[in-house]
Amino acid sequence: MKTDLFLAGEWVDAKHKLRVVNPYTQQECASVSLADKNHLHKAIDEALACRPHFELVSAGQLSEILQQIAVKIHNRKAEFTQLIVMESAKPYVYAEGEVLRAIETFKIAAEECKRLPSELIDLDWTTTPNRKKGRVTYKSSGVVAGISPFNFPLNLVAHKIAPAIATRCPIILKPSSATPLTSLLLAHVISETSLPKGALSILPCSREVGQLLVEDNRISVLSFTGSPDVGWKMKTQSGKKKVVLELGGNAAAIVHEDADISSTVQKLSIGAFAYSGQVCIHTQRIYVHEKIVDQVTTALINSANSLKVGDPSLDTTNFSVMIDEKNALRIEEWLNEAQIAGAQLLCGGNRKGLLVEPTIVKLAKRGMKIYDEEVFGPVVCIQPYSSIEEAIELVNDSRFGLQASLFTNMHSVIETCAERIEVAGLILNDATTFRVDHMPYGGIKDSGFGREGVRYAMLDFLEPRMLVF
Repeated sequence: MKTDLFLAGEWVDAKHKLRVVNPYTQQECASVSLADKNHLHKAIDEALACRPHFELVSAGQLSEILQQIAVKIHNRKAEFTQLIVMESAKPYVYAEGEVLRAIETFKIAAEECKRLPSELIDLDWTTTPNRKKGRVTYKSSGVVAGISPFNFPLNLVAHKIAPAIATRCPIILKPSSATPLTSLLLAHVISETSLPKGALSILPCSREVGQLLVEDNRISVLSFTGSPDVGWKMKTQSGKKKVVLELGGNAAAIVHEDADISSTVQKLSIGAFAYSGQVCIHTQRIYVHEKIVDQVTTALINSANSLKVGDPSLDTTNFSVMIDEKNALRIEEWLNEAQIAGAQLLCGGNRKGLLVEPTIVKLAKRGMKIYDEEVFGPVVCIQPYSSIEEAIELVNDSRFGLQASLFTNMHSVIETCAERIEVAGLILNDATTFRVDHMPYGGIKDSGFGREGVRYAMLDFLEPRMLVF
């Protein structure tokens, strides 16, 4: 596959290179061209020049392009899956699922691009008759800068690119420096379609060079998925741009006294340990009714201990290494700090290189990083509660508000939690990590603002235009 820059539809070699390392083997798997400031300026110039032509592409043509992308990804599903495994150490079973989701993301965009919002409104609501009407249509906001993280190197890239194409917004994407290969393979796929030149650039680059995407006033929209500290800082530096932030969380799950323990624990284990917890809606805090907390805890420990740990390229593996040693060391440090402050390990807690064992902790509390912050690793804190009001207060006692889970079939409990839990998405009887690609997905509080989910992302890439007649 090509490892050059994809700059406005052309493959461009660059002087500086980026080494891409397989986290599991620690072997270099590729060397990728690294964009400099001149490359970024050229990409912006080409994106601006592309806009008039892109605006003339019909909805039917856009839909066909997006459908072609979906088909081409499907035809190379095995190649995409293996590449995700290689550069991110995501277990094969999860990598394959990500590819299937990316296919769906482009299919959804192929439908949504044909139904951009518009409306006709009466304007004679004032006491002075005016007999006028208004037509509201929505147009491309302009050039989009997309910045994507390592943990979903295909589907989170798709969630930037597909809505941009569907709204005729040229997009310049900076993929994660840890996982640029999958996005470049996607660029190769897209280059085989009739998407106008200049409508897409994918440019691996340093954070310093990528800062141009944040600060350049020629860019109209910044769409960032990543850590809260970086995202909120970018917002202060972005000038007059629209900014969409999909940031982190420390997702909580409430397990009420009537929950089906077997099914619940299966879902909790997925939420807690899928991709070693490197998911922003990873289940980090579990609150269990005091009547069943011992049963749930024992079953969850057994589930954690039964995970198949090892080589992510094997389809039998469901748990493997972290993305890099820096993050593995950080989690080890946070666990050590928590134990000094009184937390107790129920299982796991050990690190060997990039591997951090599936870890369950009790007696975690406010003031501990594993409880307060986004751990972004395979660590969960479990504790009992006595009433649903107490559980709701515990869930809400966080600066994050992305998603949460509730395990119960009691209608009154469901309605109370839906009304009072301060998150953007409450998942009933399923993992906090549940997401399908057309639902509105995003956070409140420090978890960001704006929404992904193709149609909802499209709204952030559009601006209303009014005709009065």
